Amino acid sequence: MHIGLIGLGRMGGNMRERLRAAGVEVTGYDQNPDVTDVPSIAELVSALPDDAPKVVWVMVPAGEITEAVVTDVAGRLTQGDVIIDGGNSNFNDDIRRGAELSARGISYVDAGVSGGVWGRENGYGLMVGGPDAVIEMLMPVFDALRPEGPREEGFVHAGPVGAGHYAKMVHNGIEYGIMQAYAEGYEILAARTDLLTDVSKVFQAWQRGTVVRSWLLELLVKALNEDDDLSEIKGYVADSGEGRWTVQEAIDLAVPAPVIAASLFARFDSRQEDSPAMKAVAALREQFGGHAVERSADG
Repeated sequence: MHIGLIGLGRMGGNMRERLRAAGVEVTGYDQNPDVTDVPSIAELVSALPDDAPKVVWVMVPAGEITEAVVTDVAGRLTQGDVIIDGGNSNFNDDIRRGAELSARGISYVDAGVSGGVWGRENGYGLMVGGPDAVIEMLMPVFDALRPEGPREEGFVHAGPVGAGHYAKMVHNGIEYGIMQAYAEGYEILAARTDLLTDVSKVFQAWQRGTVVRSWLLELLVKALNEDDDLSEIKGYVADSGEGRWTVQEAIDLAVPAPVIAASLFARFDSRQEDSPAMKAVAALREQFGGHAVERSADG
């Protein structure tokens, strides 16, 4: 099988290598001339065989960039061809694009991809949405990318167009909550270095036999082994959208999601060097209870 892959960054580049290692032919395009196989999207589409549906996997940042690339690619494809969006698009955008492309005879598949920079070695967790027949045709690609082992443990055809990124959205919302719990546990442990001799070894001991063991815990141990007090990292945490969308979906469905919502708001708090909200809390405590406050350098 031969596919086109647009976007050869940290994930896309590794996906290309994993696909090739599994025998899938890949023609890749990226704006970076050092990694691209062809100089343009037009030449990428031309390089794909004409005797089978042309398949182009788009692996670029969600939003305007994805919209522009999908529009460009669609204008170069014909009836029966396929576009896969493997970024973290909003599922509502997928549903709209799927309907627009279907009217032109072009199939659209949304693929939620999890695995980060470790996916080339370990495989990628895949959550896809799209027509049954198209997904079946694409299984050699998905099988090459997913982890080894039973298909159902690393791959799911979650439903029609939009279902893949919907599943990935909730996956990332859960990820927010898990990371926040580990982070808060770390801060509590690190506050008692008078009692605990090595916080990183506590986390390391949790990797086997405990109910909180996970790959994210393994990555936290790796980070602590490299920088035991995390002094080289600023406490600023961005969010790429999926956590917000998960919370909004929970609101729309009237589903309580306090952990995911709290973890999202904690990320917002991390971006404030001197939180106005926490200033207000400190001022109120001083006013009603005479509690001591720390004054700023200008105070």
